[in-house]
Amino acid sequence: MSTTEKHHFQAEIQQLLDIVIHSLYTDREIFVRELISNAADACEKLRFRQASGQPIYQPEAALTISITTDEPAGTVTIADTGIGMTHGELVENLGTIAHSGTRAFLKQLAENQRPDAKLIGQFGVGFYSAFMVAEKVTVLSRSALPEEAGWRWVSEGGAGYELEPAADLPRGTQVVLQLKADAKNFARGEEIERIIKRYSSFIQFPIELNGKRLNTVQAIWARQPGEVKDEDYHEFYRYVGHDHEKPRYRLHFSSDAPLAIQALLFVPQRNFETLGLGRVESEVNLYCRKVLIQSHAKGLFPEWLRFLKGVVDSEDLPLNISRETMQDSALLQKLNRVLTGRFLKFLEEQAVKDPAAYDEFYSEYQRFLKEGVVTDLPHREALGRLLRFESSALEAGKRTSLAEYVSRMPAGQKEIYFLQAPSRQAAEASPYFEGFQARKFEVLFLYDPWDEFVMDHLHTFQDKPLRPAEKADLDVSDAPGGEGALSAEAAADLAKWLKETLGDKVKEVRVSRRLVGSPAVIVDSDALMTTTMRRILRAAAREGAVPSPERYDLEINPRHAILVRLAQERQADPALAAKVAEQLLDNARVAAGLLEDPRAMLQRLNELLERVLGGAPAGRA
Repeated sequence: MSTTEKHHFQAEIQQLLDIVIHSLYTDREIFVRELISNAADACEKLRFRQASGQPIYQPEAALTISITTDEPAGTVTIADTGIGMTHGELVENLGTIAHSGTRAFLKQLAENQRPDAKLIGQFGVGFYSAFMVAEKVTVLSRSALPEEAGWRWVSEGGAGYELEPAADLPRGTQVVLQLKADAKNFARGEEIERIIKRYSSFIQFPIELNGKRLNTVQAIWARQPGEVKDEDYHEFYRYVGHDHEKPRYRLHFSSDAPLAIQALLFVPQRNFETLGLGRVESEVNLYCRKVLIQSHAKGLFPEWLRFLKGVVDSEDLPLNISRETMQDSALLQKLNRVLTGRFLKFLEEQAVKDPAAYDEFYSEYQRFLKEGVVTDLPHREALGRLLRFESSALEAGKRTSLAEYVSRMPAGQKEIYFLQAPSRQAAEASPYFEGFQARKFEVLFLYDPWDEFVMDHLHTFQDKPLRPAEKADLDVSDAPGGEGALSAEAAADLAKWLKETLGDKVKEVRVSRRLVGSPAVIVDSDALMTTTMRRILRAAAREGAVPSPERYDLEINPRHAILVRLAQERQADPALAAKVAEQLLDNARVAAGLLEDPRAMLQRLNELLERVLGGAPAGRA
């Protein structure tokens, strides 16, 4: 008498199998990941049963997952020594809906109006991915319950399956796939090895392929930091970071709220974008219970943190998250906020713990932090605390934080002042700096061409406005050295004459209160624009962008000897005075970095030198 039982699949299972078998999929390799994940779950359940002291069948059998390929036969077998299944569990788990997951899965397929292989792995229906590649699936399973027997479950993906006793089975489950003609490549050991190394390298149980252990690198992110040696961290970094150097920083942490997260993040020694390699892409991989969900996960961190390498493992990924792609944008945003906030806190801690090491990090990665200030509003304040700049209050080469600057501000100073310049020497020689020097106000020196845009986006720090030096309302008119200066009336008269003489070359000429040792200075008349921003816009214009109109004001120093003499010379020799006025403007444009074509200035300068040396009159043709 035959002991073979014939069963029909439940309607939803039949519908699911029909979709899997008769639809075209582009990423069928995911069946390996899904079946290995199921095997790992079975081993985990057996381990819990052992820990509880309950009796189990073959207690001496080690927990392992083994894969065997047979290319001539066209088969691949995935076996585990886990919890196994009884007769009833085989019927319930493989032939009917034991939970609402499959219905939800089918509902999503219907809503998408097309089958999508990326949805396999959701809702606990990963076993059925085997039918993407197999024309026949055989499951041999022996429960860990000592009194149970072994069973053979067989299906060709049609209307049902057969179930019969199977003697002499070891504890656990074997899934044997008879591959379809167009899936024979999965019977090659090297192909299965590639897939396992991509998705399942960190499964906590040994994975053997044709007798060879594959997962030799441990998932050390799941251990406590105190349990992991430095050499283990370095080996893991070489594996995930593909970098022979030791990392500059590492952050290993876990969190239970608001999300269950285990993360191990590394900062490489070098910024690879400065090595001529172009824009780097994030190399942080997303896992769920040590199973890869997304390599180089998009959106897990903001773009400005793309230099990070490592892994993030979260057990809070809900059922509607595919192991192939993140589909819950709200969850992803929450992960992004938690991870980014924790890394920023880590950098702050490192800056306090070892300022010299942080300064080296900043030298290498400051452009990323500044990109974050400009693009990442939620983390702008925290990023502002990480910025470092040279300062007029410190010796050359030393940087200070904005918080340290604020701590040194005198009682009467209400703003944080900064000056953009190509170098410290240029900053200290700038006419925009001399008033602050006279008032003994600290000024931050910014050397990166984009720093001024960063400060503009940061806008304030600790409720103190960030102010460009050239836009500061600074009055040093009472500074020493004003003997022989023009009177207020004479200075105003000279400013009026200069505007008439220079015409449309300037928008306005006014008497300056900020200058000490320079005769004149250019100030952009646009309240939101500085001369540095104007230079950048000019450079952009050469690349095709449209620059905003140039609107310059000229401020003159009524105490400077050139202006005092010019006030006299405009009556005695108007032609000479006009050339001096033009030269004064061009000198100020040179100091501001806004003179692009010096040919006219040089010709005029030569004529003035000729006049000084006793040559022909400066007004000749």
